[in-house]
Amino acid sequence: MAAVCFLLGDRSIVKILHLRLLTLSTMPFSHHSHSGQFCGHAQNTLEEMVQTAISRKFRVFALTEHMPRDRHCDLYPDEVVGDQIETNQTPADLYKIFAAYYKEAARLKQAYESEITILIGFECDYIRPSSTGVIEDLLRQYHYDLLVGSVHHVRNIPIDYSRPLYEKARRAAGGTDELVFQDYFDTQFEMLQALKPPIVGHFDLIRLQSDDPECSFQKWEGVWERILRNLTFIQSYGGLMELNSASLRKGMSEPYPNAEISKVFLEKNGRFTLSDDSHSVDQVMLNYDRVLQFVKDVGILTLHFLDRGKASSDSRFPNVSISTMPTAEWEQSISSPILRRVNMKPSFESEVNGQGESVRANDIEKRQLLDTPQVLQMTAPATEELYTIA
Repeated sequence: MAAVCFLLGDRSIVKILHLRLLTLSTMPFSHHSHSGQFCGHAQNTLEEMVQTAISRKFRVFALTEHMPRDRHCDLYPDEVVGDQIETNQTPADLYKIFAAYYKEAARLKQAYESEITILIGFECDYIRPSSTGVIEDLLRQYHYDLLVGSVHHVRNIPIDYSRPLYEKARRAAGGTDELVFQDYFDTQFEMLQALKPPIVGHFDLIRLQSDDPECSFQKWEGVWERILRNLTFIQSYGGLMELNSASLRKGMSEPYPNAEISKVFLEKNGRFTLSDDSHSVDQVMLNYDRVLQFVKDVGILTLHFLDRGKASSDSRFPNVSISTMPTAEWEQSISSPILRRVNMKPSFESEVNGQGESVRANDIEKRQLLDTPQVLQMTAPATEELYTIA
């Protein structure tokens, strides 16, 4: 590479050649991540997350911070509780944080382009039909590479934040896990129809705080029918189902979605991708060895991932297309001393504390960010007020 640089004397050409070498090599990828710089229940800066992905030989790493929520009633308890200024946020604050996230993600994408393919997107928080308008506004304001379609609320109540809030959502749905599961998959179907997200996030997240996270969905006919309907729709528009390893670090035995769902999606010729849903540097690529065994047990022979440089079939993301990788090649890419070291280290689960409440990280840094005049501009749909951010 040094000889090429000497002969060509052009760093841009060298970068192109280096990216070509990355393309020809087999490396891991993830389509879902968060950082403590822009997400209250995560750790580490966005740049530290990228640097860790590079050190672990990632080929593609997607930055997907949460979208801002536009209503005060949708703020999480840790965002409004107490009288500390750094934890007393508003929807306007969330828009400022998101605008700053996009600017930093764009900087990192350019700064590390010779070492890794960085995709910029966001994880949607579909709460109610009006969420569609908020998401579409975000898609118009910036250029993205992907959208992760997720549901974290049932009847406007968070279902994965804590056990007490899950129980509140369950009571609102009728008082049983079966009924709140039905509502969850109905809300998910609304989201899928409205957005057709290229990546479907943690498909069966609803089981996390339930009475039995390992139970079979098939024991409830109404729940299973909704799951089959949603899987059929995802396959029909070509969405990628992420195999999300976050459930494994939360104590479950299978990734999202579980084996019975994954097998049906495979039978429907559905396509799978990988995500570590990392919320700290310790969680980048964590439990990919267990996901690999899951993939082999389910019988998934091919994995898919988003990549740059080819024509896209989705006009919202014109610079990104879907590439494929045989499972056998992916197994080679993660069968390395790096992966073994990653999975020998215990992960600090920064997302929930011992009291079942979300843990905020870097709040003071966020407040300093909000109080600093910046350059980017972002409109919060709830107020139509223009915010100046950097």
